Amino acid sequence: MKRNIAIATLTAAVLVGGGLVTTAAFADSDNGVKDDRTAAPARADDDSAPAGKAGSTGIDEAVTAALKAVPGTVTEAERDDDDDSGRTVWELDVYGSDKVWHDVTVDAANGKVLSDREDDDNDDRDRHAPRSADVSLDAAVKAALTEQPGTVTSVDLDEDDDDAGRGALRWDVDVAGKDGKEHELRVDAKTGKVTVDQDDDSDDNHGDD
Repeated sequence: MKRNIAIATLTAAVLVGGGLVTTAAFADSDNGVKDDRTAAPARADDDSAPAGKAGSTGIDEAVTAALKAVPGTVTEAERDDDDDSGRTVWELDVYGSDKVWHDVTVDAANGKVLSDREDDDNDDRDRHAPRSADVSLDAAVKAALTEQPGTVTSVDLDEDDDDAGRGALRWDVDVAGKDGKEHELRVDAKTGKVTVDQDDDSDDNHGDD
């Protein structure tokens, strides 16, 4: 008695253009190959592809994306969870080349700019907020990470009063350290000198001595 035997052959997985492709050929004893299916690799820029892990976009990529949308100077960048969308995002303050403050939001999963709007408090900011510094945000981040390796979660250009009563600029940098702790660092916006703020736990322990 003649029997039809279905044979499934699975070829070895091969890499094509960075994607994993698996080809399966299905055959029977009478008709030869019936189907040849090739699963196309998922493209990184394909909206149907799974999104990357939340927070996979670093601060440098977020700043680059923001400045492409709004040329100017980034004075603040903070990674946060968006309550409305559930996304992890970077929220950035940009003093634009158009002399206007902008709030830019960047998706922390894929680095795409989600929104760009003019700040409603422009008048107040123009009077009080620092717009630039001798030490750039990028340089401040590098200095902070040299002192405390980890992942930067927030950077803010702020103004402090020095002993002479003049406004001294500093970068406040928050780092999630490789030691599993949160660290707060200050980077002098003129000299680049890094000062590490002590943890609350350390302060409490010293107070007991």
